[in-house]
Amino acid sequence: MPVKANPQNQMKLSQLRILVAVAEHENFTEAALHLEISQSAVSHAIAALEDHLGVVLFLRGRHGAHLTPIGAEIVKHAREIVHRADQISKAAELARGLQGGQVRIASFRSVATHLLPSVIADFHQRFPAIAVSLTEHDDYPQVEQALREGRADIGFTLIPVHDSDIAAWEILRDEFVALLPPSFHPKGESFSWQDLVTQPLIMPPRSDLMMQQLHNHMEVQGYLLQIAYEVGTDATIVSLVAQGLGATILPRLAAEPIPAAVQIYSLPVPLWRAIGVAVLAEALHPPAVYAFLDILKKRKAA
Repeated sequence: MPVKANPQNQMKLSQLRILVAVAEHENFTEAALHLEISQSAVSHAIAALEDHLGVVLFLRGRHGAHLTPIGAEIVKHAREIVHRADQISKAAELARGLQGGQVRIASFRSVATHLLPSVIADFHQRFPAIAVSLTEHDDYPQVEQALREGRADIGFTLIPVHDSDIAAWEILRDEFVALLPPSFHPKGESFSWQDLVTQPLIMPPRSDLMMQQLHNHMEVQGYLLQIAYEVGTDATIVSLVAQGLGATILPRLAAEPIPAAVQIYSLPVPLWRAIGVAVLAEALHPPAVYAFLDILKKRKAA
């Protein structure tokens, strides 16, 4: 019996999906439940496909539906066609994911100011339809909390992260530098701890997590920071140093922009803070998030 032509002279993908489902379940009712359609729709699709092909695909009986030899041969091809169709759909979904949507970023000021603008500009040039939202937080725990609560897709925080729910990797290292007033002159040939600790120190609050790393480092060197002024804003601290009111120690990114008159020294024993990019470890992220992470990784590798 010749193959009959339907109006489009082709089998329907929906018929092939139903064929595969019935073959797997060996039962019209179970196939219908799996596909979430009616049993009559399954029966009609198989009957129409058999009529179109001119062969019997299933032997029906009280014990279910079983493939005929030609049915078993045809279902092999049907599975391959359905698989390829699914791959096409997934490729299209991926493309659509990069044609719109949003990437939500949580960061602290220094990274938001000095690292992210160029990264976001690069990302926007490649994916102009994807919106990027950026929220600034005062400290690292707030960034990590935004990730845990689903308010951000990507966060920037201090490495290491002591939370198994968050996956993070280092993106850059930021050196702690000493900033001295314009009138400062080292007592010896090189800058020393003694030069620093004899200055009135203008520092962020000790409770600031960024500063805890510095205080621990100083204690290891045998020095305690005698703080003359506690100031909550990095830019204000730098301005006070520029006015000659004292010295400070800050990560370079936190201190920038640094006025030309302010003198910059590396610490006698260097110290860096490791800044990382973080995401929820077990979350299924949209393609736009992975695209943004890929740009960050390429920046680090460059």
